[in-house]
Amino acid sequence: MSDHRDNEQRDTTGRRAARALTGVLAGMALGAVELAFLCVAWPASLIPAARPAARRGLARLMALERARLSRWLGHPATTRDGGYAYLAARAALGVLGGYGCAVALFVGGLLLAGGAWELVAGGSDAVPIDLPGVKIVTSGGMLGLTGGVALLAVTALLALAMGALERRLAAHFLGPGGDELMRRRIAELTATRSGIVRAVDDERRRIERDLHDGVQQRGVALAMLLGRARHGRDQARTAELVDQAYTESRRLLDELRSVAWRVYPTALDELGLKAALAGVAERAGVPVTVHYGLSARPAGEIETALYFVTREAITNAVKHARARDILVVVGEDERTVSVAVSDDGAGGADPAGGGLSGLARRILALDGAFTVDSPPGGPTKIVATLPKEPPCG
Repeated sequence: MSDHRDNEQRDTTGRRAARALTGVLAGMALGAVELAFLCVAWPASLIPAARPAARRGLARLMALERARLSRWLGHPATTRDGGYAYLAARAALGVLGGYGCAVALFVGGLLLAGGAWELVAGGSDAVPIDLPGVKIVTSGGMLGLTGGVALLAVTALLALAMGALERRLAAHFLGPGGDELMRRRIAELTATRSGIVRAVDDERRRIERDLHDGVQQRGVALAMLLGRARHGRDQARTAELVDQAYTESRRLLDELRSVAWRVYPTALDELGLKAALAGVAERAGVPVTVHYGLSARPAGEIETALYFVTREAITNAVKHARARDILVVVGEDERTVSVAVSDDGAGGADPAGGGLSGLARRILALDGAFTVDSPPGGPTKIVATLPKEPPCG
């Protein structure tokens, strides 16, 4: 079993070296074409009439480079354009590295062929080799075979090294490779998963505070009023206590509705984001203008995130920044939806604060972007951008 794994690993290394060598040699030929193109197109790009043709030529060469990198050197295809700078660096590296690999491959092949011919023909003379403390006598054919194998091994190592250099150059100009992208994605998902757990815990604590400081206190007051009315003997006083209890019960119901609305508004499910934002604007206590520009309802997770960002931003503007006017703009493009909340308040909102950091974690968990621009003295602008389709898994 161990021998089988070793053979499989050698085969894999051999295939990698062969693919890298093919990619490097193809890169040498393509590099020569690229150098010729740069000598003509780079100066021509300074002439307005010649720029379209130069751009088309650059785009075609970049397409060939992406295909070569993806097929032979293991770098994922990207859509980023490296431009003339990448093409110049790649062409110089490709021509020099490819020439070195081609020479080493040619000389190694000649040594192998010559050594094999001498051994088969049987006319190889003895060749003494003096080493420190050792004297070896071998044939010219065997020496040629040994030198050829050694040079081919050097060629394979040189091809692998060139492939690594080309991948690094491509990562710098065109974007990171597949392994790096996977590593970054895993780190991002780990961070957002931990962040959303913290956000949920913070939300639970906030709900508990709302229930304890609001609903529970009013419930205790209602119970005390009813208790006093139950044990009172003065009918006029009892009627007054009942009236107070009725008023307190209405306040308790209002507090319960307010807590339920802050947890999750039923209007968001029943009527959609536009109606839910209208409700937030009505409850704000200051003028709030909402410009709603979505052509269709977003996915549930996206709609909920947009709602909570808007509600939290308005609450902060009214409660902490003492804003007198708030503008909410909900828009979209081909791939994303966004909400921007601007106010004329005092500014100085802290992105690391409990409310805003929780929103940022919620947005990042959906592969979105969250920015807060709030200099001291204002104004404040909070923007959340999300993909139209939530990430899978």
